[in-house]
Parts: sequence; C-alpha cells; structure tokens
Amino acid sequence: MKRFSDPFGVTATSPSAPKKARIEIIPLIDVIFFLLATFVLFTLSLSKIQSLPVDLPVPSAAVVSADEDMVVLQISGSGSAYWNQELIGLADITPRLQHYRATSPLPRVLISSDDNARYGDAVRALDEVRKAGITQVSIETAYRATGR
Repeated sequence: MKRFSDPFGVTATSPSAPKKARIEIIPLIDVIFFLLATFVLFTLSLSKIQSLPVDLPVPSAAVVSADEDMVVLQISGSGSAYWNQELIGLADITPRLQHYRATSPLPRVLISSDDNARYGDAVRALDEVRKAGITQVSIETAYRATGR
C-alpha cells in the first residue's frame, strides 16, 4: 500500500488499497428526527377536540336594570367597608343587607376588596350575605381601588 500526502497535509492511500467500512451517523440522526416528527404529527392528529354548542343569553333591558340594582360591597384594609361607594363600618353590613333583602325583588351583591383587606373580613361579609338570605352573590377578583 502506497501512501502519499498533498500540500495541505492530508494523507491519502492509493486507489488500489482496500477501504475500511465507516458508519455515518449524520444520516442516521436525520432519519431519527424524521421518524420523531412523523410520530408527533400522527399523535396530534389522533386527538379529537370535542365541544358543546353554547347559546349565550342576549342582554335585555330587564338585565341591565337588575345590574343597576346590584349592591357593591367592598371590604377595605382599614377595617371598614363601602356600600356602593359609601363608607360604612363592618358592623353596619348586617342591617343594610337585611334591609336590602326586604326592599329589593331580586337582591344581588358583588363583594370586592382592596389589596390591604384581611381575608377574614371578606369571609365574614360573605357569611353575612348568606345569613341575610341573598343567593345571588359574586366575588370580584380584579383589583379595585379603595372606595371605588
């Protein structure tokens, strides 16, 4: 076997020398990635997304007037509350809720709080709404500034 080198320092064998078998990994990696992508796409096509048709209610004038009659009860961090933006004490919540229940045909309450409100005060307000017999209660989870 005759060896020679070119000017770049690469040593080569003459064409008459037997060649060694080499395993090329790059085509193997390409095939593996192709199979993986095919498997992922096939798996995603198997899952069916099922949904139910929902008929959303259309707002009417009666609903809008009921929203105007809703009471916003906000609990603040200072140990006070706001009844439709009117400052009241926590002890005043119960009689106001009872009066509201007696005078409103469809009593609805939205309970809100500021960032500094205590969890226990908000739960007590929710309990007072329940004790007053008001069943339509919402709890606001978005930030609302104190007294707004």
